[in-house]
Amino acid sequence: MSPVLRLSRIRIERGGIVIVEDVSWTVERGQHWVLLGANGSGKTSLLSSVMGYLPATQGDIEVLGERYGEGDWREMRRRIGIVSSALVPMLEEGEPALKTILSGKSAMLGYWGPVVDDELARARRILERIECTHLQARPWRCLSQGERQRVLIGRVLMADPPLLILDEPCAGLDPAAREHFVQFLDRWGKDESAPTLVLVTHHVEEIMPVFSHVLVLKQGRVLACGPKAEVLTEETLANAFDAAIGLRCADGRYLLTVAQGDVL
Repeated sequence: MSPVLRLSRIRIERGGIVIVEDVSWTVERGQHWVLLGANGSGKTSLLSSVMGYLPATQGDIEVLGERYGEGDWREMRRRIGIVSSALVPMLEEGEPALKTILSGKSAMLGYWGPVVDDELARARRILERIECTHLQARPWRCLSQGERQRVLIGRVLMADPPLLILDEPCAGLDPAAREHFVQFLDRWGKDESAPTLVLVTHHVEEIMPVFSHVLVLKQGRVLACGPKAEVLTEETLANAFDAAIGLRCADGRYLLTVAQGDVL
């Protein structure tokens, strides 16, 4: 079977400035990846190319067996789910969680139109799957940040994407909400029915045991790429974040510390 995602020697240049240079990356089925790097390392630009919003200047992109530039990439986007905190202010405050999930079927913002019985049943099954059955009638404005992120995942799942990109989903969450959310990701990602996950972050504390591989970017280039245990080292992270790093791992969870006087 073809890989879920394959990038070959991607270069992104705009206005004479090179944003991403010589990035190759393959995500195989059965893997869950983390895209890690400091602010400005090129994570967002790379994903924008994967989604077809920021065409690469050079290189090849293949998603789910389809090569960028061959066929309708707008249809391909329907097979790539993305959860981003940027969507949060776009949702209608009075919309119940169940309707927010229903809206994912057509990728609309603000559900409207008749509700089909089988789609309604599917949305309720998804609510159960994301552990949010009790929220189905609760309006968007009354959901916590962590609950909103789960509902956004449920919204994406209505389209049944084989690939789900989580773009800094913990941004804005307090420490307790973040921990609840990443524990949920760990439980859910282990389910055989879960799509391939790509988590974008700059916090190693969010990397749960379910994630198997890590790609580290620095200044638009690949710093390290491969199995998590091989990539997440003090040396690699010190290079990625330009700081003296301490790294501990216990029970599959990571904790990063920065030496006194260094700024992350």
